Amino acid sequence: MYRSSSAEDAVAAELADVRPGLVTRFTAELPGARAAVLTRLWRALAHEPLPWIVRREPGGDGLTLRLSDGRRLHGPAPDPYATAAYVTSVELEGVAYDRPERLLIALGVPNGAAFAAELDDSVASLALSRAGQPDRPAGRSAVEPSPDGWPTDDWKWEQRVVDGHPYHPNCRSRPGFSVAEQLAYGPEHRPLVRLGLVPVDADECLVTGEWPDLLRDGRRTVLPVHPWQAAHVLKRTADAGLDAHPLMSLRTLAVPGGPHVKTALSARLTSSVRDISVGSVEMSAILSAFGQELAARTDGLLHVTRTLGAATANSPDLAAVLRESPGVYGAPGEHVVPVAALATTGLPRSPRWLADFTRLALTVGLRLLELGVALEAHGQNLLVVLSPTGAPLRLVYRDLADIRVGPLRLARHGVPVPALTGRTVTDDVTALRRKLFGSLVAGSLAATAGSAPALRGALEAAVPELPRTADLSALLEEPLPVKALTLMRLSPGVPGDQWAQLPNPLGGTGAGRYGADPALWRDPSGQ
Repeated sequence: MYRSSSAEDAVAAELADVRPGLVTRFTAELPGARAAVLTRLWRALAHEPLPWIVRREPGGDGLTLRLSDGRRLHGPAPDPYATAAYVTSVELEGVAYDRPERLLIALGVPNGAAFAAELDDSVASLALSRAGQPDRPAGRSAVEPSPDGWPTDDWKWEQRVVDGHPYHPNCRSRPGFSVAEQLAYGPEHRPLVRLGLVPVDADECLVTGEWPDLLRDGRRTVLPVHPWQAAHVLKRTADAGLDAHPLMSLRTLAVPGGPHVKTALSARLTSSVRDISVGSVEMSAILSAFGQELAARTDGLLHVTRTLGAATANSPDLAAVLRESPGVYGAPGEHVVPVAALATTGLPRSPRWLADFTRLALTVGLRLLELGVALEAHGQNLLVVLSPTGAPLRLVYRDLADIRVGPLRLARHGVPVPALTGRTVTDDVTALRRKLFGSLVAGSLAATAGSAPALRGALEAAVPELPRTADLSALLEEPLPVKALTLMRLSPGVPGDQWAQLPNPLGGTGAGRYGADPALWRDPSGQ
């Protein structure tokens, strides 16, 4: 049920107890946080196939949505690729709403009350995240355009991503986390987290890859455990002994001088419950080796981080994965930057830089797709290696758990087919393209560009240099697929991903501009 008391009030009250010095700043950040979440929600209302929206009527003063009950919802003209908060209110039958959770309640749609509570949490947590940033004017992002001031530690780049998912209304929803826990574990608050260590008898534990001696105790395997998981799920006190810095995903942490540790965290963050399945532990070594095979076929343009070891006590609630840091793929003077953090560098403001980055990302993504592998290349999984002056040189990809692999395409190109099972394996062309286009183009590239005009300009500059493939034709000529994130939250009984179609960022000119004129294409042979 939707709570009558606001999450904003609850966070403010708890903040007054645990960090009173942030209350004033938190209050100042609330209007911007509401607009940020409302902008993401308006994107969904404008484009997702929500069954209670029967017609969308664009006009000179914005967009009007006709609802199935006859009411009208009106807001500004939508930009599906915008990252700036441009929606401060929308009108439902002439009544203005500036708080997304109250709009959901007023709409009265199925499952809307539960989603409204999540939006309420998202606004409050986002304001809290922004309030904790040093030297940041209220409602604005800190940008450091000079490489001289950029971080040298990989985890410090991750801490720069304050607002979470660029397009999900639940960008900062963290149900089950108190204010004290958000401050203690959220990467944007820059804490040092002490991971618990839980020993498990070897015969009760599945281990793949190489598990380090440091995490062994005789015949027992020692599993790193997130302190939130230990307290709320395992209901036990774990031996403490491993300090680490939380990364963007919150459940993955960087051990200083060591690996990245992915822990089980059975909480719903954004959309999904973040645990580690037994199946993913079983496949981790196979996927890691496959990742190196893929990287070797990209002419040095892509590195894939290796999984060093994975272990589970035959439970998704008690498991861990050790991965090498993406930073190992940067040479001295180079910076390895998560794509989600690029906006904090100021680099995407340059059309030329944005075009170069877009060309690099599409070259790698489409080459692998042609081979038969669709990456989940969103801004968290995808990183870019920048030169000392900021030029995009290479890509790094981490976490292969959600890629899609097409055996027929692999076989056609002579790539050994890995022994994978389940949803990872599919020859469905639509599924493969959705995975890559939705995460890379509608995700990483769109969020880096920050608007439809900027994304269009980058694509127009990059596309003529790309090899002509059927996948590129589909990208240019068809609507852009994207996960229908709000529809999925409003459809709790529907398993799997649901999809929406966004306007082609090239304005529907893909076929005419790049399909009909062969002079604008580069042949795959390089001629």
